[in-house]
Amino acid sequence: MPYMDSHNADRLVQTYADMILRICFTYLKQTTDAEDICQDVFLKLLLGEYEFESETHEKSWIIRTTINACKDHLRSSFWRRFMDIENVTDIPAPGKPDSELVDLVMELPKNWRMSIYLHYYEGYSVREIAQMMEKSENTVSAYLAKGRKRLRSLMGKGDVPERTFRSRLKEG
Repeated sequence: MPYMDSHNADRLVQTYADMILRICFTYLKQTTDAEDICQDVFLKLLLGEYEFESETHEKSWIIRTTINACKDHLRSSFWRRFMDIENVTDIPAPGKPDSELVDLVMELPKNWRMSIYLHYYEGYSVREIAQMMEKSENTVSAYLAKGRKRLRSLMGKGDVPERTFRSRLKEG
């Protein structure tokens, strides 16, 4: 088992935990669910017998696994929403994101949101995003174009250059 040692576990957490949490939060919009999925992804990776060709292959596998785990969670979350009112405790809401642009991105439809996050924040190409999201390249390009257009209208600006999106997303 190549991934089952403490040194490698530390490396994986240091390298990928923030990215996994951001992807999960982008999909689920809930911090606690994002943390649960993050833990599940690491357990799957550490307990499985995976061999990756490169760090890029490893990162792509982690992103794809995270997206699939989020989709599975969303499919089953209907039953998790029901609980006795007496079991509810005062749980503080997650903190507000630091950036106005991050708030606006979170208002976008899920596929637009994920495409924009993977492209501008993680730096993936349209082709790579299409593979991760199991969509065509044209579909991902359309998600990016529609997402940028919606962000421009939400920001009240007619023409926001692409480099502005990239720099402002990285700030948030």
